[in-house]
Amino acid sequence: MANHKSALKRIRSNEAKRLRNRYQLKTTRTFMKRLKATTDAAEAKELLPKVISMVDKLAKNNIIHDRNAANKKSKLMKYVNNLSA
Repeated sequence: MANHKSALKRIRSNEAKRLRNRYQLKTTRTFMKRLKATTDAAEAKELLPKVISMVDKLAKNNIIHDRNAANKKSKLMKYVNNLSA
């Protein structure tokens, strides 16, 4: 167990950040699944900007890697474009 006051605070703040990161990642994954389950092109095009924004925020906050975010966005855009084609 930590002995210093600052170490105890660090433990508390790390746990809070871990839970926040986990929530954001899980929420984004849910929206990605919702987008992939959509077969309606209009609905998918409406949902795409929101999902891309969420993925960008994850990358910006270093919850996922920048390249991972780019890969996810690319696959989602490809999926939506194939729906309308």
